[in-house]
Amino acid sequence: MSKMTIDEQVALLMQGTEYGDEQLKQAMADELRQRLIEAEKEGRPLKVYCGFDPRTSDLHLGHTVPMRKLRQFQELGHEVTFVVGNYTSLIGDPSDKDVLRPRLTPEDVARNARTYAEQAYKILDPEKTKIVYNADWLSKLTFAELIELASNFTIQQFLTRENFRLRWEKGDPIYLHETFYAIMQGYDAYALRTDVQVGGTDQLFNIVTAARKLMSFKGVKPNIGIILGILPGTDGEVKMSKSLGNHIPLLSTPEDMYGKVMSIPDKAMGDYFRLVTRFTPAEIAQIEADLQAGKVHPRDVKMKLAREIVSIYHSPEAAQQAEEAFIRVFQQGDVPEEMPEYTLQVGQTVLEVLRAGGLVSSNSEGRRLIQQNAVSLDGVKLTDPHAPFPGSGVLRVGKRKFLRVR
Repeated sequence: MSKMTIDEQVALLMQGTEYGDEQLKQAMADELRQRLIEAEKEGRPLKVYCGFDPRTSDLHLGHTVPMRKLRQFQELGHEVTFVVGNYTSLIGDPSDKDVLRPRLTPEDVARNARTYAEQAYKILDPEKTKIVYNADWLSKLTFAELIELASNFTIQQFLTRENFRLRWEKGDPIYLHETFYAIMQGYDAYALRTDVQVGGTDQLFNIVTAARKLMSFKGVKPNIGIILGILPGTDGEVKMSKSLGNHIPLLSTPEDMYGKVMSIPDKAMGDYFRLVTRFTPAEIAQIEADLQAGKVHPRDVKMKLAREIVSIYHSPEAAQQAEEAFIRVFQQGDVPEEMPEYTLQVGQTVLEVLRAGGLVSSNSEGRRLIQQNAVSLDGVKLTDPHAPFPGSGVLRVGKRKFLRVR
């Protein structure tokens, strides 16, 4: 990245941030500007970190939002530490849950951490990324030290947090160990002595309250919280989540990834540009101005977004091929040249072929798609799940699934 002024750096690094309070946002931006000025005078990079609890090895685009921010810091010459929360994962962060999170075994955490880092390197520069494990310092804390750290917090602070409050009001249990999470994350910040900590809005309390409070209590300069908005799923409404089926897996094919990005509503494009692409604030402002003025079609902007995302996780060449396939199939109405094949068995029903061909994962999903008129054979809708399968042809489910039945 070319040499940026301090103001340009602040604009880029604050891009996509949300604090729920404009004064707090301005205070963090002002602190960041001051810290950048100090670091430049001292001829040193800022020390930046983000913690990742490897509770899954199956990452989607929503998981990459803080990684993208870390990459921006790297490109500006700052020092990035990727903290694997192998100790905090033993509790599970309650911040974005209104139910108790299941505890993982150390073996689960170690296995997930390996694949997490591999996928993170699609964004982060491996040569400039330091990986550490928070068990290295958290496991050494004594009970007396934990009492000292806990004395900085009140029970009321935890009970006013929405996720705990909802459980309290429903009469669901809130376990004492869940309150340790924020204290442990705050101690991570102290142990690392960083200038900046990156996290999502679900981490606001852990970063801006707990970490800064504990760092001040321990006599070190509190770090600056870069709090990022949450990426909406392909429905454009709620947080991207595998359980909701509105996610874009990092390990999906270029064609699938491109198609899923093209399926997001127009209103979500701004969030995607700000949170998961390499575009600068000035470039995004220009794109949005052109959209507002009607100079560009939303579809063309979304294709630009899809190309960018596929290029990051695959390659520009793969993105180009995925776009050509998308245009051929969805804009020109053609079917793809290559697709899986299935040999029809005597007496099979429509539903049985959908299941056997791997186009649906359950009978209920198959029936639902048929009811929604999303299943066709050579362009003719199939409306009865229990009817004998008509014969050979191209079976299509939804917009992106094809099977050649012989």
